Order: sequence, then structure tokens, then C-alpha cells
Amino acid sequence: MTADKLKLILAVLIVAGGIGGFYYFGDKPALVQVAIVLAAAVLAVIVVAPTAFGRSTWEFTKGARLELRKVVWPARKETMQVTLIVFVMVILVAVYMWVIDWGLHKIVRVVTG
Repeated sequence: MTADKLKLILAVLIVAGGIGGFYYFGDKPALVQVAIVLAAAVLAVIVVAPTAFGRSTWEFTKGARLELRKVVWPARKETMQVTLIVFVMVILVAVYMWVIDWGLHKIVRVVTG
């Protein structure tokens, strides 16, 4: 077994220990429980960071942040217009479905007497 695999297994055990600690200290304040889980997560990241998996994950994260900066976000006016169009379409489809339902109800009532 390689060192990277051992580090990944150790990180999983650390996270599992943090989750176990969360439940073991169930009678303590929520802040203590959350601090235990966060500490375990940070320790696991520190253990995994130097592995090949950690390096590739970090490169992926950097690439994702770079792509996120390239996104052209809509202006407020455009967002409001699209939201209004969606709202109007939802109302129109709801009215259409109500009319169809009402019509089918009348048809079934006539057929069943």
C-alpha cells in the first residue's frame, strides 16, 4: 500500500473520529460539537493536502475559481425581467391546468351522473 493511500485512509479515520466525537459529546454545547467536527476536517485536509489526490483537488479548485471569474453575471434589470417572465408563465400555466382540471371534472360528473 502506498503512502498516499495510507494518508487517505488516515484522513477518513480522522473525519470518522470527528463525527464520533460529535455524538460522544452530545451533552455539550453545540459550539463544542461543531468545533470537534471542524477540527477533524481541518486535520484531515492537512493530512490529504500533500498527496496526489490533494494536489489534483487543489488544481481543480483553482481552475474552477478561474472559470467562475470569467462568468458574466446578469445585470439587475435583466434579472428582474427574467424573473417577471417566469412569474407570468407560472401563473398562465397554473390557470391553464385549472381550466383543464375543471373541464375534466365537469366531463366526469356528466358521465357518472
